[in-house]
Amino acid sequence: MTPSSELYVALAGFTGALIGFLLRRYVAEARIRSAEEAARRIIADAAKEAEAKKREGIVEAKDEAFRLKKEADREIREQRAEVQRLERRQEQREESLDRKTEALENRERTLTEKEQELARAREEAQALYGRHQQELERVSGLTAEQAREQLLHQVDELARADALKLVKKVESEAREDADRRAREIIALAIQRCAADHTAEITVSVVPLPNDDMKGRIIGREGRNIRTLEGLTGVDFIIDDTPEAVTLSSFDPIRREIAKIALEKLIADGRIHPARIEEMVEKSQRELEQRIKEEGERASFEAGVHGLHPEEIKLLGRLRFRYSYGQNLLQHSVEVAILSGLMAGLLGGNPQLARRAGLLHDIGKALTHEVEGTHSAIGVDISRRYHEPPEVLNAITYHHGDEEAKYIEAILVAAADAISASRPGARKETAEMYVKRLEGLEQIATSFPGVEKAYAIQAGREVRVIVRPTDLDDLGAQSLARDVAKKIEDEMEYPGQIKVTVLRETRVIEYAR
Repeated sequence: MTPSSELYVALAGFTGALIGFLLRRYVAEARIRSAEEAARRIIADAAKEAEAKKREGIVEAKDEAFRLKKEADREIREQRAEVQRLERRQEQREESLDRKTEALENRERTLTEKEQELARAREEAQALYGRHQQELERVSGLTAEQAREQLLHQVDELARADALKLVKKVESEAREDADRRAREIIALAIQRCAADHTAEITVSVVPLPNDDMKGRIIGREGRNIRTLEGLTGVDFIIDDTPEAVTLSSFDPIRREIAKIALEKLIADGRIHPARIEEMVEKSQRELEQRIKEEGERASFEAGVHGLHPEEIKLLGRLRFRYSYGQNLLQHSVEVAILSGLMAGLLGGNPQLARRAGLLHDIGKALTHEVEGTHSAIGVDISRRYHEPPEVLNAITYHHGDEEAKYIEAILVAAADAISASRPGARKETAEMYVKRLEGLEQIATSFPGVEKAYAIQAGREVRVIVRPTDLDDLGAQSLARDVAKKIEDEMEYPGQIKVTVLRETRVIEYAR
């Protein structure tokens, strides 16, 4: 290619590029102008639309303001009408009060006038009463004070007579109903509970196969019997009684251990200090197991469950304790059964009543070891093993240490008296028996108007014969109540004592 053609091609390319540049610039400027025009149109349209909406908003705001103003005017009118109505009611009330005030003033004036008239009439009546009283005193020959005393005395006598008649009637009706109901309940409870009674003393007798055994029990220079007495704490009495050894001790547990040990030694035949010590230890273990079994048996028979193991052991110890010849464990079981039966009949809690009845004498298991009354010891034991308050109250109430708070306590006391007073349940010495009868007769004869008194029915009834000239029927009724109260306050006795007052009037005439 020639230089001229190369220059031509270069010029053509430059010219084409310049034209293309100018063309693109023109197109871009045209587009810019078109966009600016479109923007101006959009801005103008927006301004117009905003102006229209502004005018519409102003119109709506004016409408809303007009509507609110109308509602406010309506509410103001309604409030004004309500205020006017209240004002009218207030005016009416004021008018009514004015009328009532005027009526009250008129009534007060009328009352004042009547009071004045009444005062004048009272003065006239007092004057008339004074004249009448003077006339009555002149006619009767008695002053007003004397007449008053005489009248009060008569009224007092009449009131006393009426009161005694009413008391007699009420007591008679209550006694008849209560006696009938009590007899039914107690009889039913006793019929449903049967128990055996045995009498034992504070000594035990162990039979021997022959009299030669006595010498072996005593041992050389008495060493065997000293060992036995030292280990058991029981007195071994070997006297002239043929083929028998008597064991004496105030503690029935120790006496039972000594009895078991001696029986084992007799059966074994080897009696010497070492063997004695071994047998005493073995007897103690056997007796502990037996005590536990007796306690479990008693709780099962009484239907009482959930007792603490220590309580069961203490109950088992009662198997070897006696009160007036009555076995205390059997007595506790019987009291538990009777208490449960009566609680079921009277709407009480039979389970609690049985539990309280079984534990009411548990303190007697430790009276040889702990100081205090058996009821106080029993309460401490029951409280230690978290017994319910009904049980604690029954233990303290059955000997009168505190008032009864629960029906179960009253039922346990009644069951205790029933169990103790059964025929053959307890033995009483002749001396104590005679003293009790003499005490009953002395109390009965200490009252004025009593001619004779007799204690009968083994001391369960006292019959009082009064002089008919000294006491009337109402006085006899009062005397019976006073004698019973004095017996309750001054004597101790099992069960209850019946007081019968007899007043007899005999009129004798002879036909000649």
